[in-house]
Amino acid sequence: MALLGLALVGLAAGSILHLARVGDADRWVWAGVTSIVLIWTFSSVVRGLLRRETGVDLIAVLAMAGALVLGEHLAGVIIAVMLTGGAALERFAVARARRELSALLERAPHTAHRRAGADTVDVDIDDVGLGDVLVVKPGEVVPADGIVSLGTAILDESALTGESKPVQLDTGSPVRSGGTNAGSPFELRVTAPTAQSTYAGIIRLVRAAEESKAPFVRLADRYALAFLGLTVTLAALAWIAGGSPSRALAVLVVATPCPLILAAPAAIIAGVSRAARHGIIVKGGGPLEMLARATVLLLDKTGTVTSARPQVVAVETFGAISSDDVVRHAASIEQVSVHPYAPAILAEARSRSVELSFPVDVREQMGTGIGGNVDGRRVAVGQLGFVAPSAPRTPELRSIELRTAVEGSSSVYVSIDGSLAGVLLLQDPIRPEAPRVLRALRAAGIRRIHMVTGDHPDVAELVGDALGVDRVFAERTPEEKVEVIKLVRAEGFTVMVGDGINDAPALALADIGVAMGARGATAASEAADVVLTADRLGGLLLATRIAQRTRRIALESVFAGMGLSLVAMVFAAAGYITPVAGAVLQEGIDVLVILNALRALGGGGLLIMPRRGDAKDLAQGLASAHGSLRPHVGELAALAARLDSLPAWEARAQLERIRDMFEKELLPHEREEQQTAYPLLGKLLKEEDPTGPLIQTHHEIRRLTRLFGRLVAQLPAEGPRPEDLRDLRRVLYGLHAILTLHFAQEEELYSLFEG
Repeated sequence: MALLGLALVGLAAGSILHLARVGDADRWVWAGVTSIVLIWTFSSVVRGLLRRETGVDLIAVLAMAGALVLGEHLAGVIIAVMLTGGAALERFAVARARRELSALLERAPHTAHRRAGADTVDVDIDDVGLGDVLVVKPGEVVPADGIVSLGTAILDESALTGESKPVQLDTGSPVRSGGTNAGSPFELRVTAPTAQSTYAGIIRLVRAAEESKAPFVRLADRYALAFLGLTVTLAALAWIAGGSPSRALAVLVVATPCPLILAAPAAIIAGVSRAARHGIIVKGGGPLEMLARATVLLLDKTGTVTSARPQVVAVETFGAISSDDVVRHAASIEQVSVHPYAPAILAEARSRSVELSFPVDVREQMGTGIGGNVDGRRVAVGQLGFVAPSAPRTPELRSIELRTAVEGSSSVYVSIDGSLAGVLLLQDPIRPEAPRVLRALRAAGIRRIHMVTGDHPDVAELVGDALGVDRVFAERTPEEKVEVIKLVRAEGFTVMVGDGINDAPALALADIGVAMGARGATAASEAADVVLTADRLGGLLLATRIAQRTRRIALESVFAGMGLSLVAMVFAAAGYITPVAGAVLQEGIDVLVILNALRALGGGGLLIMPRRGDAKDLAQGLASAHGSLRPHVGELAALAARLDSLPAWEARAQLERIRDMFEKELLPHEREEQQTAYPLLGKLLKEEDPTGPLIQTHHEIRRLTRLFGRLVAQLPAEGPRPEDLRDLRRVLYGLHAILTLHFAQEEELYSLFEG
């Protein structure tokens, strides 16, 4: 910036002196400024040559040196202005926003609570030694690797492993540093110095990945060598043919590659600005260029393709109590709980519109369960061993355990007055927009998509199948994620997307690291090249489209400018253009290519979906309706599974209630969607109208609900007979499956309206 200011001041001062006709002062000013810029540029070129790098600046060095030797000082200073302006633009475009992993270092604890007899003393983390006993309080980060020596550790290790469920570690179990205590205080006996802990190892991994990452190559430098050879050859021919060194200088002046020096950085800056307006922070021009060329995508699971916000997906009941009553009692207790699942249970109660009571005499055992009185009844919510320690292992309980293991869901049991009343199943749902975004990324040029996660293989494979990824790498530590990056690099330019501390080393090593930054994962944001400030995976698709369009415009500007320069070089070689006229002409070419480069600021049809307020309101309303209907859909499979265990009269009552729900809530909702949302979807998605298959699904839903209504209408007054159960169960399971799939498909499409 200082050199650019000097060059501009020198050009202006020399011009004023020239107009005032003050002797040769103007030429001395222009020559002085040109010399300073020449020395700076020459030293930069020499350093590049020592690194075996040939840049476009070498032509500018030859042109400025030739201008000084031949006395064309005005041409020299104009070249100096163009060169320093390009360098300033480039410096700004590639500036990095990292601060030496400050987020990782700030999160790491600086003090520890060391047990000293009956007392606890706060000590500096560097003073913790082997064998020390530390007290880890609720909400604190585990400061060192060790073994649980007293109490039970309930740890949230999602930032380290990506596993969303808290981990329970009993006395004698090993503990890794970096996890957060989500339970009661516990004591830890240190087994490794803090410098050798798991958390410190992650920090070292990120730093090593940063150092080993290949540097970005300037777009301009990829064409510099060929253009340099052509320019020198043409200048030599002009000198020989015309017998005048001025012709050679004119060729060098008009060949000064300002389209390369200026156009590419201008387009890149425009693209970076365009991305920033959509909440996408790109840390320089290099990452934007590389993102445009990416062909391999790696995704973390928790918090990236899933929301990292658990939801109740099913409510199973035991006995005669209804699912609404189970949710009401559980949510009433959870009003005063600090457990991570409490918001999900309260959200389920709101979706069912059940009225809560405030609990009294509440006692919570951190990480295990909570109990209290609700409307005079003793209610307990939490793990099975806490809620009903003497409950027999019935087939229903074994079925729930199998389901949670296969689906990767979590179970929260509820007892009322000591009797097991029900269980709430919670899952971390896949983001509704994720399948659509991944399909669009494949269409945009991503050839391979992999998921790399610390989760259990069963859970990871289930999510991977739903997303259609090519390969799943499960149960990977931060070190192993780095190895995966090295492995898949052979497939092409890699993009790694993550949001946690455990992803930071992989983000730093990948060709492009993309952080989902909205949830405060500053460690990932620091290590990444691109940060999506909005917590939506659609930002990745928009960033990719912006990067591809920006690179295309930059290349257009470069080749258009080089083409015009080549034409001017021919005229200069023939003697029709003087060095000064060539410098002015080159400025005109620069203006044209820069104006073209600035088109990257525009939209270019990049938005994932046109934004329409009425469509967004409609989508939100229909999504809300899905939320209120989903609990009823979840009950279909549960009712089918226990039809034969219910008294006949109660089975009939439950079946009639489901039939009324179909007629009064579900079918009106489906009709409203088909009449209002589907036509709007068809207009907005002209090239790929997905409403045809959805309408066919509506037909099947109506067919099954009519069949179900007839089966219920034909039941005897006392309830279903054994021969009725088979058909009823078949229809209930069919409706549960098709409605679950249909809701997921619609919610993916409705996410389009939300931008």
